[in-house]
Amino acid sequence: MNLIEITNKEQAREFLQVPKILYKGDKNWVCPLDVEIEGIFNPDSNICFQNGIAKRWVLKNDKGKLIGRIAAFIDHNKANLYEQPTGGAGFFECIHNQEAANMLFDKAKEWLSSNGMKAMQAPINFGENYNYQGVLIEGFMQQAYSMTYNYPYYKELFENYGFKNYFGQCSFHKDLSEGFPDHLVKFAEYTASRPGYSFEHFEFRNIDKYVDDFVIAYNTIWSAFHDGYIPLRHNEIRKIIEEARMVIEEEFIWFSYNKGRTTGLMVAFPDVNQVLKKLKNGKLNLLNKLKLLYYKKRAVTRSRVFIFGILPEYQNSGILAALFYQLVKVLTKRPRYKEIELSWVGDYNPRMLSIYDKIGGKLMKKHVTYLYHFDPNVQFKRFNNEFEGKLYR
Repeated sequence: MNLIEITNKEQAREFLQVPKILYKGDKNWVCPLDVEIEGIFNPDSNICFQNGIAKRWVLKNDKGKLIGRIAAFIDHNKANLYEQPTGGAGFFECIHNQEAANMLFDKAKEWLSSNGMKAMQAPINFGENYNYQGVLIEGFMQQAYSMTYNYPYYKELFENYGFKNYFGQCSFHKDLSEGFPDHLVKFAEYTASRPGYSFEHFEFRNIDKYVDDFVIAYNTIWSAFHDGYIPLRHNEIRKIIEEARMVIEEEFIWFSYNKGRTTGLMVAFPDVNQVLKKLKNGKLNLLNKLKLLYYKKRAVTRSRVFIFGILPEYQNSGILAALFYQLVKVLTKRPRYKEIELSWVGDYNPRMLSIYDKIGGKLMKKHVTYLYHFDPNVQFKRFNNEFEGKLYR
């Protein structure tokens, strides 16, 4: 077997090709857009490179056939927040062969160690954790947009190497045809009608206003429980929104306010994977752009909530229910939408697990984020949410 570092465009194309080979014929796998994956490893488009580094490799067998890949990265804003300096590995794909998997994991470990890391989380994204994170261990169905899919044997490959379950990621689905309990609807409507409370959905015609509201809310919420949190900036979010214009539904992105102050946000998207499944090759050429626009209005039956957060001082005010209800009202007016996939919640967060259960969400999928200490003598500790009640993830 031959491990090759990605150093040129041809090798970068091979990195994209690996999952297309491995999952050929798998009806559940959806090919992500090449441009999106490449963007993650492009310093010009991924802000993590401002204070981080990344490397990629592909693995070939003795006949030159692609059989695996892996990426490793260090976000220096986060690496030293752990007891052990911790980097990440992700975008792992491999045939059912432990020796091949070990070669990939060893290479990531070697590179991370040479750059001062003592542990690695995997598989994770070089960016926000609501995208491309975790090994799927339950719910081997077509995944929603940016959620990872893999073969069942991946769990075995990780755990045989020595990775341990750092935390579980639980994904709930809500069948809209089942409705919501009357008392929850009345509570949401009551909260929304209280004096001073208001709710608005995103509009491109006022993009700067809503980008400001997003940045204020997101930075306030997430800085409350992340030491060393690096605030998002207006231009970064505006660029992301502009690039996603083709798939954004304005009425799927909501903000809550109290006397004009932004108090919470919820970001949902149509499940574009239901469209990407029809494109198949991951290319965003002119024909596929036209298909994307066409099928977005016809083939999408599910919405996925990506981000859901309330400012700490408003988390017991009922705004969460009222904010979620704004999206529900929109979707019930669009009969082709049958389901909401709620943003994954960690198994360390009983409060949010309880909330999802109360609104009738059904646990459909589980992913695992693993941790591997390079020194086997270091005591392993599962992630424990010390900020319970603040973390809406």
